[in-house]
Amino acid sequence: MIRCFNRLSFLLFQPQGIGSPSVYHAVIVIFLEFFAWGLLTAPTLVVLHETFPKHTFLMNGLIQGVKGLLSFLSAPLIGALSDVWGRKSFLLLTVFFTCAPIPLMKISPWWYFAVISVSGVFAVTFSVVFAYVADITQEHERSMAYGLVSATFAASLVTSPAIGAYLGRAYGDSLVVVLATAIALLDICFILVAVPESLPEKMRPASWGAPISWEQADPFASLKKVGQDSIVLLICITVFLSYLPEAGQYSSFFLYLRQIMGFSSESVAAFIAVLGILSIIAQTIVLSLLMRSIGNKNTILLGLGFQILQLAWYGFGSEPWMMWAAGAVAAMSSITFPAVSALVSRTADADQQGVVQGMITGIRGLCNGLGPALYGFIFYIFHVELNELPMPESSSGGSVVTQYHLQQNSIIPGPPFLFGACSVLLALLVALFIPEHTNLNVRSSNWKKHCGSHGHPHSPQAPGEAKEPLLQDTNV
Repeated sequence: MIRCFNRLSFLLFQPQGIGSPSVYHAVIVIFLEFFAWGLLTAPTLVVLHETFPKHTFLMNGLIQGVKGLLSFLSAPLIGALSDVWGRKSFLLLTVFFTCAPIPLMKISPWWYFAVISVSGVFAVTFSVVFAYVADITQEHERSMAYGLVSATFAASLVTSPAIGAYLGRAYGDSLVVVLATAIALLDICFILVAVPESLPEKMRPASWGAPISWEQADPFASLKKVGQDSIVLLICITVFLSYLPEAGQYSSFFLYLRQIMGFSSESVAAFIAVLGILSIIAQTIVLSLLMRSIGNKNTILLGLGFQILQLAWYGFGSEPWMMWAAGAVAAMSSITFPAVSALVSRTADADQQGVVQGMITGIRGLCNGLGPALYGFIFYIFHVELNELPMPESSSGGSVVTQYHLQQNSIIPGPPFLFGACSVLLALLVALFIPEHTNLNVRSSNWKKHCGSHGHPHSPQAPGEAKEPLLQDTNV
């Protein structure tokens, strides 16, 4: 039966596509997937509260937390399997299961959120896409190619939430769900028909039945090496303490704007668009200027400082204009992780790149599971909930007045964000001890044979080529 399945898979996922493998194939796959999810930003916030009216933030945190943990646990195994079966089949698999919950939003909200949680097992499209790009680019081209993929992800979320909010208000959320489903199907068809296989046959094992070792599939393999070098340990602690609140913020902030701060669907969409544009500018022009003028380490410290200010502003802010101002600061804080990646790339030995990048990627994957659950739990402890769901505009065009339940006697409207500010402050103190110029020396033992599953999650390249950026999957 296994032979029949392998034969069927081989016939289904033919390596032929349109043209030769290119970065543009990967860019289109990423754009269509996240554009489809971006359309659902406003409808998801409404359905989430309607489904879980009493503990909205807690349930949102649990759903996203389970999804993040499953992604962390499954990513190495999917990477190892893609080294054997090729990238195209796993691009199709990850996109299909990541987008599978979309049509369920209107069919059954309970099944919609349940499938979102379980879909975390395959929600690693970015990792497979980065491996696809690594297969077809030279080392000196890879940084620019990764930047193009990351910029495409940001661009897909600049316009899609606004389009989804407008269509939902004009024609109803059902049309938005149908459109998002159609775009997801278009993405799947594009992979089947147009995307060629990037991994040459000669680089795969001779048999599709080649064994996959537990060491290759172990998601904690990279984390076990953290303590082998004091500098690596400092970097990983910095990443953990700063990305834990960021992962939680990504999972709940737009819900917070909608339910607690009283933002309309259009305002949330505009906020996402402005934040995306400012982040692109910060991660390109501003980051380049800072790296040249104040150095790598100081750029990291500056980014962490902006993140502390942003989270504290979110935590104490009680007016919409404060959220907009803090959002501009949040865009500047996005320079931190590219700067960390550059520090690792510059200071690690050529044969240690995969090891160190794998550790940082593993830390971030773990935070994607812990952060949302932690934020949801803190919201639950402080009883930050909505008393009434925002109503749509009346037929006469006037806005129906909405009432939000925000504890007026609370000095801190957003407790999780203040907790995040304290966590990033600790990260800043740890980062002060990271040397500006150092040589990372991490014992790699048997890492070389499976570094592609962690440092560069799914690539057969040598560790020295595994310079995967730290900008990976984030929760829409």
